[in-house]
Amino acid sequence: MLTACGGGSSDDDAAPEPTPRAATTLVRVASESAGSHCAAGGTRVESGADADGNGQLGDVEVSNTQYICNGLNGGAGADGRSMLVRVRAEAIGANCARGGSAVTAGLDADGNGALDAGEVSSVAYVCNGANGADGANGANGSNGSPGSTGPAGPTGPTGPTGAAGLDALVAVVAEPAGANCAYGGQRVQSGQDANRNGVLDAGEVTTTAYACSAAPAETRWVNVTAATAQAESNTGYLANASGPVVLTLPASPAVGDWIKVTGVGAGGWTIAQNAGQRITTIGLPGGNTVGWAAQTLTGTWVATAMSADGARQVAAASTGELYTSEDAGAHWTPRLTGQTWSGVAISSDGLKILAASNGGALYLSTDGGINWSNDGSSRAWTAVASSADGTRLVATDYLGRIWTSSDSGGSWTARDSNRAWRTVSSSADGRVLVAGTNGAQLYVSADYGVSWTPRASGQFWWGSAASADGRRLYATVDTGAVWRSDDFGTTWETVTTSRDWRGIATSADGRYVVAATSGGTLYESPDGGQTWRATADAGAWTAVASSANGLTLLGGKSGGALYAGTRRTSTTLGVSGSLSGGQADALQLQYVGGGVFMPVSYVLANLTFAPQ
Repeated sequence: MLTACGGGSSDDDAAPEPTPRAATTLVRVASESAGSHCAAGGTRVESGADADGNGQLGDVEVSNTQYICNGLNGGAGADGRSMLVRVRAEAIGANCARGGSAVTAGLDADGNGALDAGEVSSVAYVCNGANGADGANGANGSNGSPGSTGPAGPTGPTGPTGAAGLDALVAVVAEPAGANCAYGGQRVQSGQDANRNGVLDAGEVTTTAYACSAAPAETRWVNVTAATAQAESNTGYLANASGPVVLTLPASPAVGDWIKVTGVGAGGWTIAQNAGQRITTIGLPGGNTVGWAAQTLTGTWVATAMSADGARQVAAASTGELYTSEDAGAHWTPRLTGQTWSGVAISSDGLKILAASNGGALYLSTDGGINWSNDGSSRAWTAVASSADGTRLVATDYLGRIWTSSDSGGSWTARDSNRAWRTVSSSADGRVLVAGTNGAQLYVSADYGVSWTPRASGQFWWGSAASADGRRLYATVDTGAVWRSDDFGTTWETVTTSRDWRGIATSADGRYVVAATSGGTLYESPDGGQTWRATADAGAWTAVASSANGLTLLGGKSGGALYAGTRRTSTTLGVSGSLSGGQADALQLQYVGGGVFMPVSYVLANLTFAPQ
């Protein structure tokens, strides 16, 4: 920071209009990153009047910004030239109607330490403001005794001119890497030109500050031929051995630190983790895939559901079995038998469960499936859905009506008309509902099921799913496509090719989607249905369910097993997790906090994860 004030003058006898008060001019110098102002970076000089008089140039006080840019092959100081700033009084005139300060800046091309006229590349003016309003008149004095008028006296001499103010000077020179700046930068020295020679001499320096550079893109590369190595932050490693090189992440990195590894030798490399660390794999080849594991239960599964966190799950079979799990599918407990189950829904906490039987009643549990009650109905129930809190419920009756409840199943109200209803889904609050028919249109409600509007076209709709807010909706067609709406069901478009689609499930944000096919595989999308990838094995897949974050999944086959699905988004947490690449594979990771490293660039053909 630098301050400067101009000089002044005085007259003995004249009483001119008051001269505007000259506010102190402040200058702030900082490094300017490469960008629109300076293609190769440079120095930013900000100036303005110290309006609040606190000696600091606040952001609101900056009235001018000048840029002294580096050359493409080096900047100020890189070739021995300093950047100089000079602040001097500016007389009343075209530049400043009431006077002020002129801030000139440029490179010291001749190296003489003075900012010569030919070296000035930027000029800015900090001008004095207008006079303030006159103060109130003072009280009249008492009358004096009248006196005689004397002859006119001679004109008094002009008062002496006040001493001219001293110019303020700033010199910016390159600062090498060291104690003041770890990665080098700029040293900013300032002071007043006491001897008026235009040079900031050593004895005139009153302030020294540093504008330090950030860590460079490349610090150093280390050739590793041993089997193991401990990585240091902001360092690149060449894995150059015939066997695998195990590189352990820095134990205590700062946010923004990075490491690089390149496979040079035939053995490739493995990045090992410390306790509490993991590597985000979204975006890496194979880093956002779903793995499936068959459970011991087998049956003719037709419906699945799970709590928001994926811990509590429920699965129902058309042959009469209904099971629940409290540990994400690791263990299952039989709950109800003897019904031709057709649909299940669950609250976000997993305690309220609604199950439908085809030709029977609706069954309700409020304790995670331990105890049950039924509504005593006998209808061809095909599907059910629930709000996140389990208060608002909806059920579809094939060739009958849509039924809704706003009191957790205590009472039910018939809605819309008799249709071949096959599927229904709900937003988290129960306001947005979508229901599909067998051979007719989709129907959408935006008022908790009170009224319904036909949408899309006539199809053999089979399954449906809704994001938590109801904005994104999905529906599957038997021997057709997967359809998607991004406007609460107003308009629809197809997002897949035709297959024998069955059930579908989505994460709360609508991003992660998994859909079942009969006789084919499961298909999953990590981007809201834009792209799809086959996952799991082939079979008569019927039903799928997803946790709110889309990372825990459950799928069921007709006449087969239940399958637990896990979406990979990072390596396994802690020392058991790792990531490996082969020869010619390269990866850069950056630490983003919380024990998490994120890939920022890669060239990978042989990426593997441990454990699988």
